[in-house]
Amino acid sequence: MKRTIAVAAVLAFTLIAITSPALATPPADWPKKLVLGSIPTDSSANITERFDNLVKYLEKKLGVPVEVKVASDYAGVITGMQFKHIDLAYFGPKSYVEAAARANAEAFVIEVGKDGTQGYHGLIIAKKGSGFKTMADLKGKLWAFVDPNSTSGTLVPMVHFLNELKIDPEKYFSKVIYSGSHEASMLSVKTGKIDAASTNDLDMARGNGKQWNAEKDFEIIWTSPLIPGSPMACRKDLPSTLKNALSEAFLAYNDATGLDRLKIKGYAPVADKTYDTIRDLMDVQKKIKK
Repeated sequence: MKRTIAVAAVLAFTLIAITSPALATPPADWPKKLVLGSIPTDSSANITERFDNLVKYLEKKLGVPVEVKVASDYAGVITGMQFKHIDLAYFGPKSYVEAAARANAEAFVIEVGKDGTQGYHGLIIAKKGSGFKTMADLKGKLWAFVDPNSTSGTLVPMVHFLNELKIDPEKYFSKVIYSGSHEASMLSVKTGKIDAASTNDLDMARGNGKQWNAEKDFEIIWTSPLIPGSPMACRKDLPSTLKNALSEAFLAYNDATGLDRLKIKGYAPVADKTYDTIRDLMDVQKKIKK
């Protein structure tokens, strides 16, 4: 009888240990569910898979379910946060600046690259073996930006074209399109559907060995100076206890598999002023276009 009671007690403790979340009772003013939005850097399936470990970690850490929503374009994430359909989001630097101005967004952590840098580089690429090796080779060819709110996919190369090369893309290339995502741009270059495109080294690394072989498939024509890393941002009107908990959770995230999927080393604290350089680029673009 005593042995039976002891076994039952052990089983009960095991069940409690397995089913109890890290935070059993979240504060009453927290949302019952958190919605994490993401800009469409690649396909919805790939993004959901990439965030899977992080989402499971956040659910255990915070004690609330987390749903990932990938917008069809960059503006969709900004609008989603503006109308409170999204609680926190993965933005690019420019889309964050837009969200801070229009959607009450507040950056709380920044991605740290595997090499320890808090940033990434924009790239201009062509297909390996195409014979395109310089910007001069691309005159009159088919060009792809990513999205009007993309930093490395549009803003950075546009300022490079207008301010440094003194060329108007609409006149320099035979046609200019917007692919919608970095993945779409790189796959289109790889297959020869477009001649050249702007993207970045982080998204190239995320698809390397899966959707392409970067060394064999792409000719890198230009590399930008370092761009501030992409932030995670939340709505300013979320409870302060939740914002603190989110920040602490991201800063403590050290799951090796999850970080490898994200192709980063981890997260670091960030202030809004980090993205003033992006605001400066946006101002330059506006002035040149006038």
